[in-house]
This record gives sequence, structure tokens and C-alpha cells, in this order.
Amino acid sequence: MKDTLRPGLSVTRRFEISRESTIDVLGEDRRVYATPAMVRDIEIACLGMIAEHLDEGEATVGMRVEVDHLGASLEGSWVEVTGTIVEIEGRRIALDVEVRDPVDLVGKGRHVRFAVDLARQAERVDAKRAQLAGETR
Repeated sequence: MKDTLRPGLSVTRRFEISRESTIDVLGEDRRVYATPAMVRDIEIACLGMIAEHLDEGEATVGMRVEVDHLGASLEGSWVEVTGTIVEIEGRRIALDVEVRDPVDLVGKGRHVRFAVDLARQAERVDAKRAQLAGETR
């Protein structure tokens, strides 16, 4: 990780609320932003910002997402996800996150990512794939 990765770094990214990111719990004509879509958008925003501060051969993986989904956002609108690094401990990176639509704060929480060496991570995945291939079902 580069020394440019430090607490206080922040990103805000806008996401359109498409049909695929909604749920029809209130009926087809009242589709609202789904919590899994919010989690995905939080990960995408934070991943992109952190990636700019990694060395070649590094990436981050999500470790934890804690989010309170506070309000409904409507299909066809948008949300802005803001992630701010609040702590770096070794390869662990913690971010406070907020999700706002044009009217309200609709989500907030904490997202933790972990920096990994891509080559070592690929070896782990390959080893697990080999174990699964040898599994009898």
C-alpha cells in the first residue's frame, strides 16, 4: 500500500437506482432501493477509491459491511455513496459510509476492506478449487 492511503481520504460516487437495484415490497409501482444493492454500491465506491492507493499486484477484498438502511429511495432516482477512511491497521482499512438520495440520508454504517497480494490470493483460490474438485458428492 502506498503512503498516500491514510485516514481522512474520502470518495463520493453517484449510482442510479435502476430496476435491477430495487425491490417491489411496496408493489410494482413503488419499487425502492434494495439493501443488497446499497451494500454493493458501498463496496464499489470504496474499492475504487482505495485501488488508486495500492501498489502493483495488490487489491482489496471486503471483510465486513455494517449498514443501517434508514429510508426508501425510489427507482429512477439516484443515491450518492460517501466513504471516508477512518482507520488503517496493517492491511485492514475501515471506512465510515453514508448513502444519500436527493432528499434524505438513507443509509449509514461501516465498511472494512483488507489489502491482499493478488498472487498469494490466487494461490489460495486455486488450492481451494483443487480441494473442491477432489470432493465426493
